[in-house]
Amino acid sequence: MASEWPQVPLGEVITLQRGFDLPSQDRKPGRVPIVSSSGITDYHSEVGVAGPGVVTGRYGTIGQVFLVNEDFWPLNTTLWVKDFHGNDRLFASYLLRTIDFMSCSDKSSVPGVNRNDLHRILVLLPPIPEQRAIAGVLGALDDKIEQNRRTAGALERLARGIFRAWFVDFEPVHAKAAGATFFRSMPQPIFDSLPTKFTPSEIGPVPEGWDVKPLYETAHYINGAAFRSEHFCNPSDGLPVVKIAELKSGITSQTKFSNRVDLDPKYQIDTGELLYSWSGSPDTSLDTFLWTKGKGFLNQHIFRVVTRNAAHKHFVYYLLKHLRQPLIEIARDKQTTGLGHVTVADMRRLKMCWPALKIFEGFAQRVSPIFESNFNLMMESERLAEMRDYLLPRLLNGKVRVENSND
Repeated sequence: MASEWPQVPLGEVITLQRGFDLPSQDRKPGRVPIVSSSGITDYHSEVGVAGPGVVTGRYGTIGQVFLVNEDFWPLNTTLWVKDFHGNDRLFASYLLRTIDFMSCSDKSSVPGVNRNDLHRILVLLPPIPEQRAIAGVLGALDDKIEQNRRTAGALERLARGIFRAWFVDFEPVHAKAAGATFFRSMPQPIFDSLPTKFTPSEIGPVPEGWDVKPLYETAHYINGAAFRSEHFCNPSDGLPVVKIAELKSGITSQTKFSNRVDLDPKYQIDTGELLYSWSGSPDTSLDTFLWTKGKGFLNQHIFRVVTRNAAHKHFVYYLLKHLRQPLIEIARDKQTTGLGHVTVADMRRLKMCWPALKIFEGFAQRVSPIFESNFNLMMESERLAEMRDYLLPRLLNGKVRVENSND
């Protein structure tokens, strides 16, 4: 029974150590991941800590826990486990996820925690065999989530490759102009409808009969609403307010909730919405997302991207993914105090090729199975994460025991 487990201070299970300063000007290109309070954010040539290791945020973003399987450099916004005191490393990473970091926060506008306060928190400590069994159950769920992530990444690379071939490099049109009678990634009726000539445009030669549009006119881009402290409520009384942190990490203990009834319905989102975050740290915040977390309110600095139909949605999704780096560069040019942004004016100036309607339909026919498979993997990972998060506290407090864990 869990009553057999001793209750000890966290500091007797693991010793946490503050990370190291590493200003951006001192970083040298390399393969050593730099871990901040929000995860891996850069790479460096020098090793700060020999891996594998466990890192959590102590300043800014707190409460997230990262298991790093290689040598790494923990930044000074983090705490890393210096000593596991013989305990299972993976178990320790899950144990940290059950800690109430906010109880050790100074509650300032930028939250932070003190490692000495964390060390004093009392936790239950199962024997090593049971630690490994608990970690095995939770780790199997996380392994499947990681496998889904890799598969989804491969599928997305495939679809993005098709997008680039059709709409950036115009490979099928070039092939038809050179006398080809088919193109490997394009349905035959779509290939047959292609022109064989290019016409000049403001962005260079484009296939005859195709158009050029500003990015801002490829969909209806709805910026999120502004929220103030008085708009927030208890989680049970409202919907999550979706900020960039939620796009990256999902709904967490730090997510704010609101029950505002004065908001236009256009600010409410649901599973399957296409979103684009246009402000923040350029390299880590500006990106395109498919929302999978259910109903919520969209916060400012994120566009809800509304398209005419599924075919347009597929096209605009991969278009925004293709334009991620140019948009990052636009934001970086206006970067102040580490933050940058893309404006509506920027999106009006950024032009791209807009294909004929039949080509839209052909692209949707080609990539919709990939798009749907990718989305289904994301949804399966959501369910697995919910199962993990349900089991996590129950396994760690002994309410759920792992069968034959002592065998």
